[in-house]
Amino acid sequence: MGDLVKALSCELKGNKPKALRIYKDILKDDPYNDDIKKAIKRVQKATRVNEEMRDFFISIDNEDKKNEFERWLVKLWN
Repeated sequence: MGDLVKALSCELKGNKPKALRIYKDILKDDPYNDDIKKAIKRVQKATRVNEEMRDFFISIDNEDKKNEFERWLVKLWN
């Protein structure tokens, strides 16, 4: 149970890569654990979305893109 707590803690603190490594290690020992599989998918999705939005943020070059990014942030925080 200690590793699960570590993984959740890392995930909540925003350290997604470390959380993912821990979840994958847990899955090696318990390959049929559906909760861990769901956690891995959740972290991978969050990581992918964050990377996509980071890239989008970097590419903002007009008011429409800026407004789209602001809408995404509002949805994220609500």
